Formats: sequence, structure tokens, C-alpha cells
Amino acid sequence: MASTTPTPGMTGTRPDQLTLDVVELIGEVVARFHEDYESAAAEHALTGAQARLLSLLCLEPLPMRRLAQQLKCEPSNVTGIVDRLEARGLVERQPNPADRRVKVAAATAEGRQVARSLRESLRFAREPLAGLSEEERVALRDTLRRMLD
Repeated sequence: MASTTPTPGMTGTRPDQLTLDVVELIGEVVARFHEDYESAAAEHALTGAQARLLSLLCLEPLPMRRLAQQLKCEPSNVTGIVDRLEARGLVERQPNPADRRVKVAAATAEGRQVARSLRESLRFAREPLAGLSEEERVALRDTLRRMLD
């Protein structure tokens, strides 16, 4: 049986206006971030998908299937993206140390430099955050972490 106790941010079965405002603002932040990310990727002659894949590979080498899961696309799409990044010297295929039958994609030193440069060129996140105090940025970071947990 469903609980009849109201959930914070809800009036009856519908979200309250504050919750709707927050959701709308989060959507606007996400849209602006994606726009800035795509623009920054283009400045490095990358598509958004190539930039996201390169960023993932800077964290750790990954097999194609895992990359496809992370990017929420088909493994065949990932193969094409890796092929193009490999042709530019930004990514390389290596045997998986845990299973040599499986190949992993890994960022090269040049690929890590391009990904770092791309992150540093993102303006959307940096400019508005500069207007917040350190205390406000800490509170925002902590709130976002709680939302993602």
C-alpha cells in the first residue's frame, strides 16, 4: 500500500513549484554545459562523442563494451570513434592485462593533453562559479553530490 505521507517537494502527487523551478534550472545548466562542451570539443577538432570517450579513457583504459555502456551507445559506434581517435594518435588499443584476448582502448600522452586542454577551455562552468564565494561553491558541490548518491 502506498504511503500517504507527502514527500518533501511534493504537494499531493505533484511536485511543488520550488521543485519544478529547481528541475527547470538544472535542465538549463545541463543544456548550457553541453553547448559549451560541444564548442570546446570542436575547437580541438573533436566531436562531442569523441571528447567524452577521450575523457573517459583519461581515467582508465576500458574495453569497447564498457565504453559503449558508459556512452550509452552501440559497441560498433564506439569502434568507429576509437578508430578516428587512434588515427589522430590520441588513443591506442592495448591487450587487456586481465584477459589478453580482449583489447582495451587507452588515451595516449597526447590524448591526455588534449583532454586536459579541453577541460580547461570550458567557460560555462568556470565563469558563473567564479562569482560564487568559496562557501557557496562548497555548498553547491556538496548538494550536487547528495543528489547523485
